Amino acid sequence: MIAYSILDLVRVTLETDARGAIDNARDLAIHAEAWGYKRFWVAEHHNTVGIASAATSLVVNHIAAGTHRIRVGAGGIMLPNHAPLIIAEQFGTLAQLHPGRIDLGLGRAPGTDQQTVRALRRPISGVSSFPQDILEIQSYFSDDAANREIQAVPAAGTNVPLWVLGSSSYGARLAAELGLPFAFASHFSPEMLVLALKLYRTGFKPSAQLARPHVMIGVNIIAAETAQEAHRLATSQQMSFADVFRGDYGLSKPPIEDIDSYWSPQERGKVNEVLAKSIIGNADDVRAGIEALQRETGADELMIVSDIYHHQQRLSSFEIIASVMREMNTASR
Repeated sequence: MIAYSILDLVRVTLETDARGAIDNARDLAIHAEAWGYKRFWVAEHHNTVGIASAATSLVVNHIAAGTHRIRVGAGGIMLPNHAPLIIAEQFGTLAQLHPGRIDLGLGRAPGTDQQTVRALRRPISGVSSFPQDILEIQSYFSDDAANREIQAVPAAGTNVPLWVLGSSSYGARLAAELGLPFAFASHFSPEMLVLALKLYRTGFKPSAQLARPHVMIGVNIIAAETAQEAHRLATSQQMSFADVFRGDYGLSKPPIEDIDSYWSPQERGKVNEVLAKSIIGNADDVRAGIEALQRETGADELMIVSDIYHHQQRLSSFEIIASVMREMNTASR
């Protein structure tokens, strides 16, 4: 059995403003709950006009308020940008509002450019203190936190589960040392995937939160009724990554027929590197791709990105993926 979850980018497009993007994320989560997805995460990005989840905890609350069972959380909070106390207060409040449904994934990258880091007013040392900051947040959620002089009200006793996010060996080693679940960002940084998972599994130390290793891997999956249509829909994400390499963090663009008319050969090479683990096609293609990825990684859970421009087509993609996952999990019993 492989759990399957969603990482939604809360994309602002040429046709959808920030409010529309946030409402679309909530609508997708409502459908995802019905389709059997386990989690629905959004990520912290700053100074990026094409992504509407900068105030991550507020977006998490909006999504959780529209759903009933699916776990909702951050994938993730970029911890160097914040005081641990503030994050514990925010996610402790979310846990009080939505008991047993909130996740907190933590990353050590700033998730933005250096000028914006300065605007966030956080010390650069926040990166080096990442392990200590995780332990501090964990302590605020603990059962005995209510007896401490400094409390993250109302986090005490909520025991919000923490995840370490990573795209390198560092995150793998840290997650293993702390006995926390590990989410690897192979949806944009696939080159160290196999090594990171090996380091995590071999170095894992059981903890109060987790008895044995739990691996989640990010994967881009674009599904449609035909492979041709899926590859056309995938051009929106390909253009977004090409734009990033150009220093353009603008709005998502509608799909085009000929992606080679948009990017240079050099940009194509760079984008293909970061999207190397992508699965694009019809239901049969998706199943074959997931099976191959599972053979390679033995992942416990997939965190799926389906970065499609139009909301209805994104819904259709996630519905096809869910159908494939249900069939695979039924066959594995």
